[in-house]
Amino acid sequence: MFSAQILAVATSCTIFLIAALRLSRKRVYPLPLPPGPRGLPFLGNALQLDTKRPWLTYAAWGKTYGKIIHSSILGIDMIIINSESIARELLDKRSAIYSDRPVIPTNEISGLDFNTVLLPYGEKLRQHRKLFHQVLRAEASVSYQEMYSRHATELIFNLLKVTDDLQKPTQAYTASLIMSVTYGYTSCGTQDPFVDRAQELLDIARHLLSPERAAMFTAFPFLKKLPVWCFRGAYSLMGRSRELCQQLLNEPFNEVKVQMANGTVTKSLVADFLSQAEENADEDTMKAVALMGYVGGIDTSTSTLHVFLMAMLLYPDVQARARAEINEVVMHDKMPTIDDRPSLPYLDAVLREVLRWYPPIPLGMAHATTNDDIYGGYFIPKGTVVIVNQWALSRDEDVFPDASRFDPTRHLTADGQLKDQHFVNHFAFGHGRRVCPGRWFAENSLWNAMATILAVLRIDHARDSNGNRIEVKPEITTGMVM
Repeated sequence: MFSAQILAVATSCTIFLIAALRLSRKRVYPLPLPPGPRGLPFLGNALQLDTKRPWLTYAAWGKTYGKIIHSSILGIDMIIINSESIARELLDKRSAIYSDRPVIPTNEISGLDFNTVLLPYGEKLRQHRKLFHQVLRAEASVSYQEMYSRHATELIFNLLKVTDDLQKPTQAYTASLIMSVTYGYTSCGTQDPFVDRAQELLDIARHLLSPERAAMFTAFPFLKKLPVWCFRGAYSLMGRSRELCQQLLNEPFNEVKVQMANGTVTKSLVADFLSQAEENADEDTMKAVALMGYVGGIDTSTSTLHVFLMAMLLYPDVQARARAEINEVVMHDKMPTIDDRPSLPYLDAVLREVLRWYPPIPLGMAHATTNDDIYGGYFIPKGTVVIVNQWALSRDEDVFPDASRFDPTRHLTADGQLKDQHFVNHFAFGHGRRVCPGRWFAENSLWNAMATILAVLRIDHARDSNGNRIEVKPEITTGMVM
């Protein structure tokens, strides 16, 4: 027994040393890589990184090394982009090279390999996006006005009832909207087992799917063969993640089948799929798309609504101006609707500023290069992980002076009109061929919630038992989604 343990340790050490030598071997390129911090052999810059808030580290490096930076973690090349113009040049204009995703082993180990966001660029991804396009394209998203209004009204009542945790009512709003479209799920109140399980899955996933977290499994592939009990922290939850994935993929999908058999089904993406027997997709694909519509939107939209509420509390002048605009445009006996949106540019500017001020996914979703490329005299190798640091974009003082301040007027012209009419181009929705397919649905649902809240409620500080105002200090969670 003892000799077997020694052999196992020796084997692991040997594998580690071989991997270290292989990954630390100097590679020769025809041009220099972008500048970046000097790293250690094999480890690269792993020890220099704030693993909880890597976007802050990358932004700090940008002040020293420039808008495009090279970094490495355990032998994995990474390019960090801290400029929107560079992101547009590479990911939009050269999308044929920059549309792949890095292989993230924790994705597969956790049972999340159905994840549309992380699929490699190819036919399966096109099938997913085609199905998303059916219900989330611009024309379809505008047609959901009655549904937006109905759920926004429920959001108001839930906000009025809440005493401390604002996550439940805002999460219920985004969850109920998405599930209505995907599964025809008509009620998803603040206490819902599906929402609770999906949130548990998201809490696990947001800590497992970053390139920084996955680097260890890429550097040491043998780790994927170890049982889950060998890991600690977030990694130990990979087994629970697999269990949740199977429940969430199958149970709501099968419920739609039961409703169809009983004649009680309502219109939804899944019901349309099952009734039309789509030729280009199988049930597994449909299950993945339906669940991804939910998990891909709920955290980001809920985060955005939280930031909106915080901004309205901390900047009462902005809240007052947005409400005054609504009162001027919308008759007092009516609620604002999507039809009023062109006449409410300041409210649109508020939404743009919410996404700018605290982008919900501070590092976006990593891309990967399918070929070598050259930019600005620097070499970008094939297989490089490319990250757009949305946090750095949001704090670029050349583009957004006094960037830490919440100021919607930065998105308006001198005469009060929007500078950019194309909101879906906002960097928070990503870039290139991997831009968020649900961006029209997201912007319409967020705008409707914000308009309804401002039309009905006044957001102010809570008071203590003596009537004194309780001050609020903004605190943002870490992980893939803030």
